[in-house]
Amino acid sequence: MSHSHRIKLGSALILAPLLAGITGCAGGGKPLATEPYDAVGQLSFGDAGGAKATGVDPDKPLRISTQGTGTRITDVAAADAAGRPLAGELSADGRGWRSTSPLAADAEYTVRVSTENGSGSPGRGVHTFSTRASKGKRLDVEFGPDAGTYGVGQPVTAELSRKVSDPEERALVEGALSVSSEPRVEGAWHWVDDKELHYRPKEYWPANTEITVRSNLLGLPIRDGLRGGSGDAVKLRTGDRIEAVADISGHTMTVSRNGEELRSIPITTGKEGFATRNGKKVVLAQEENVRMTGTSIGIAAGSAESYDLNVSWASRLTWSGEYIHAAPWSAGSHGSANVSHGCTGMSDENAKWLFDLLKPGDVVEHVNGFGEDMAPFGNGFGDWNLSWEEWRAGSAVHGGGGGEPVTPAAGRLRPRV
Repeated sequence: MSHSHRIKLGSALILAPLLAGITGCAGGGKPLATEPYDAVGQLSFGDAGGAKATGVDPDKPLRISTQGTGTRITDVAAADAAGRPLAGELSADGRGWRSTSPLAADAEYTVRVSTENGSGSPGRGVHTFSTRASKGKRLDVEFGPDAGTYGVGQPVTAELSRKVSDPEERALVEGALSVSSEPRVEGAWHWVDDKELHYRPKEYWPANTEITVRSNLLGLPIRDGLRGGSGDAVKLRTGDRIEAVADISGHTMTVSRNGEELRSIPITTGKEGFATRNGKKVVLAQEENVRMTGTSIGIAAGSAESYDLNVSWASRLTWSGEYIHAAPWSAGSHGSANVSHGCTGMSDENAKWLFDLLKPGDVVEHVNGFGEDMAPFGNGFGDWNLSWEEWRAGSAVHGGGGGEPVTPAAGRLRPRV
């Protein structure tokens, strides 16, 4: 007997009892892994089955049961096309399953049912059905800002078509609003009031971030008579990280891009009685020319404080009228005194340079001032003046269920110089 023959024979002798043991454990030669059989014919999907599967009432639960004897349900996985799962419970005898969370309206569902027959063989059944549109009221959402490129301080906004005040309802709505970014960052929604939410990261967005905002509200049951409605997705991106820090007492604004200081600008800000707000603000809009009048902020025409000016290179910071702009009429005070009615003024050359650098969403912070603090909401985007803990407390998912309603500041378009 050759050496190679002895090896082959020895291997066979060793494997023989192992194979015999496997055959015995499998029960008469049946393989260990059996391909699941098609169990659809052994299942009933109630109102969601057969010809009725294209217009299922979303206000009724989905019911699945076995037909015939010996078959039981071992697991059910159901979700709609948006990936929203449908929760449910199995009966004690395994013969039935019913959904315990409401179905979404105007949605297509895929149900995967695992079964076991009387001999223990596994089965699989896949069924699809769609629910009809709801006849009740709809909760639509509109995201902001519009698609485009913004600064790293730009919050995402969500405006609801109806009020939502109940904490559980807020959690449902908030959970259906998603914000994804590349690179990924930690962020959260904050309820400004019953109809408005803002989303921001823990820190400013990284430069050159791609941001996608989506709604999975469609058809989602919010409360009796109210289901989620439409909401178009929005894609945003951030540009360079532009930050301007205005030292009110030092009469200087320092401007940086991506952490590198670009320019130090002599400025003037609000004087006594018209003090510029302290805190972080976000550029709201930019206007090459804007007319600013004292009467628009309550200053009597003809009084000592009255003014009527055509202003160049103006970047708006608040709805109540704070801007950064060119102020050649106060050139003697730039870098030395605060003489404006609340705006941040500078030379024509510096204002034009800064206007060309800035974009909506860029961050401007005023420090070392003597005026009131910038409000988080209602007068522009003061979102960054809340700590991360305070911000998360306004989330219905992560915190206490939402902030107190905020009344928008009066005179949203009133410019001050």
